Amino acid sequence: MSTLLLEIKQAVEKTNPPPSSQLETFEKRYDEIVKQGFNVNPREPPKVGEDKKRGRIKQTLPFNLIRLKDFKSQVLAFMYDSSVPFDNNQAERDVRMVKIKQKVSGCFRTIEGAEQFGRARAYISTDRKNAVNIFNAIKDAFGGNPFIP
Repeated sequence: MSTLLLEIKQAVEKTNPPPSSQLETFEKRYDEIVKQGFNVNPREPPKVGEDKKRGRIKQTLPFNLIRLKDFKSQVLAFMYDSSVPFDNNQAERDVRMVKIKQKVSGCFRTIEGAEQFGRARAYISTDRKNAVNIFNAIKDAFGGNPFIP
């Protein structure tokens, strides 16, 4: 599956969007790979009589394949729409500072504090994405002239 997705990414980078015949071929290959995955990894029936363990149940490979089957349009969205990124690295980077804040202080003490932190982080992230000097943008924001993309 990863090989197919990387192949699709290369095709999209060459010609965006790829020809419809190529898109159909990619979709058929995607479906075949998911089907092969189900054949090799059938779902296990639920275990009866076993004590329930605490915590989250580990996701099995068939469950992950079900997600690939059910969310096919979301997985392949980058193939049809050039504004959709191939990966979610930027989204993870945007969330990282919130998680670090939670890790360091344990939590936000008030909803208002969490909202203010979120607004400040969103403003800084927007500045970075638009190649704006962050310190100047913050200074301008306090001066009443915030950067608006």
